Amino acid sequence: MTRRVVLVLLAAFLLIGTAGQAQAAGYRYWSFWDRDGGKWVYATQGPSLVRPSDGDVQGFRFAVSENSDDAAQPRGTADFASICAKTPAEDGSKRVALVLDFGAASDAPSGETPPAPRTACAQVSPDATTADALAAVAGPLRYDTNALLCAIAGYPKTGCGEQVAQEQEKQEEQGTTTAPEQKDTSDDGGPSVGLIAGIAVIAALAAAGAWQARRRRNATR
Repeated sequence: MTRRVVLVLLAAFLLIGTAGQAQAAGYRYWSFWDRDGGKWVYATQGPSLVRPSDGDVQGFRFAVSENSDDAAQPRGTADFASICAKTPAEDGSKRVALVLDFGAASDAPSGETPPAPRTACAQVSPDATTADALAAVAGPLRYDTNALLCAIAGYPKTGCGEQVAQEQEKQEEQGTTTAPEQKDTSDDGGPSVGLIAGIAVIAALAAAGAWQARRRRNATR
């Protein structure tokens, strides 16, 4: 019986550890991409630092992701020729094709609905940055104090790169929200409900194991 109790205790500890991992967080933000041939490549610099060339295709996608490795790419296969077909070349300017993907409903902050994805051809000065091209065709833009791009064409209305627990993200995808009284308080320094429950289970199992051991010893006397 003692061996069985030890195994159950071990399983309980493992369950508590996994519960902590399930609360891993992502971030809700606009990611920036370059089109390289037929594929998207995550940009290594921000749009205010990049100076695209005439004929470049760049994209933006609003979504929740943990990091650049799992960031959602802009959807669609439009290329420069199709995006800028109605914008003829002009001397003293360059054309930059932009793909703007406002994300799925599950990506949206509470109370907001993402606009439909669209493309735009920005005709700007030769030394213009991607941020300049974006402002020319998709304003208003919103930035935070650290120059992080927060909103394109006014979307979203609020928030900027906020952290979103994956459990919350899953609930938003299912159209549900967590009631305030059920909120996990582990972030504010207190123990989570799952941790308290796990400790209670372990304590109960340990007491049961001790009782069984005493009973067995008494039976052999």
